[in-house]
Amino acid sequence: MNLHEHPLVISLKPILDAVGAQLVSVDDARISDIALEWEGNLIAAVRLPQLYGALDRLIRQVEIDLGAPLQALSRSDKQLAVKLLDQRGAFILRRAVEDVADAMGVSRITVYNYLNALHR
Repeated sequence: MNLHEHPLVISLKPILDAVGAQLVSVDDARISDIALEWEGNLIAAVRLPQLYGALDRLIRQVEIDLGAPLQALSRSDKQLAVKLLDQRGAFILRRAVEDVADAMGVSRITVYNYLNALHR
């Protein structure tokens, strides 16, 4: 069976795509990869993405979820985007507030206000 036809791989594909992870063969697996076992057999491994580009991936996913680029969203949808990014850990990354503000076409103060409203 081709690795990409395996039921576990098919089931995990949406998750792997959403987080930017890569499926690798057992032979190419590194110690830092996550082993995938099926019925006691090692079938593949998952390689998580590096932090470089993580915020861009998170923004892209939120844009897909909301159906438009951040800059094109309404005020309430921008607030929802900030909520989703916050839930996904985006704001633990250095300069995330500034980068999200740039992507939304708003000031960083606006993003901080959205975050403050979430945490009240």
